Amino acid sequence: MDTTRTAFGVRAAPVDEMSIPHILVVDDSPEDVRPILLAIKAQGWRISLAHDARQGLQRALVLDPDLILLDVQMPHMNGFTFCRLLRESDETRATPVIFLTSAGSLEQRLEGLKTGGVDYVLKPYEPLEVLARMRIHMQLQHRDTVESGESVVAANSDDELLLRAAVRYISQNLRDLPSLQEIARSVGTHDKRLSKLFREHIGVTVFAYIREIRLRKSQELLSDGNMSVQDISDWLGFGSACNFTTAFRRDVGMTPSQFRQQAKGK
Repeated sequence: MDTTRTAFGVRAAPVDEMSIPHILVVDDSPEDVRPILLAIKAQGWRISLAHDARQGLQRALVLDPDLILLDVQMPHMNGFTFCRLLRESDETRATPVIFLTSAGSLEQRLEGLKTGGVDYVLKPYEPLEVLARMRIHMQLQHRDTVESGESVVAANSDDELLLRAAVRYISQNLRDLPSLQEIARSVGTHDKRLSKLFREHIGVTVFAYIREIRLRKSQELLSDGNMSVQDISDWLGFGSACNFTTAFRRDVGMTPSQFRQQAKGK
């Protein structure tokens, strides 16, 4: 049997490097992650580092790590935006992301899970606990991959990732959408670039797209549910039932009530 020698003696057999877990750590504060880096190295796992989210996203797409440890508050792009973009790539959408951060408000914790994180650990942390959580999520991911039998190989441009992330963000926040600038910031770009992407790839402005999605969703709710017109208006962020009715009539050619009656065959 072939053996390999380490600083601590002889290891029984060489290990296929690709079978060793590969962890990407994205954090702009090296001292904060030093304890977990030492703990990961002690496991013999591979580590890649990134000191900001943009660099981390590039490395995630290229290296395809088994798990990502991610800070929230970083310059240029925060961890939530990173995670949104990560979830829009075919290569990384299933990669487990554990937030390891001092951003501990309830709103921030919920945002981390909403954007695709599988776990949320606050600093200061216990390295052994983080390791245990990492093992659990890598085991779960391995089981899901084996059961599904999926092997996705695809290339996504930056424009595609931004557009997908923006479309998903809009869909998830129809009720209370922020400004165009804030939508753009949430997916890691600026309003002019986002507007250009929508015009080039979808053929409409961002606001026209939002209006179309709201009206399309309203038709689904009117056809399949029993929500009142007022509730649908509130839920989709039209501001008032009057605004909703006016927009709906202009686009569909009838009032929401008339559409519901027709959809249900009355």
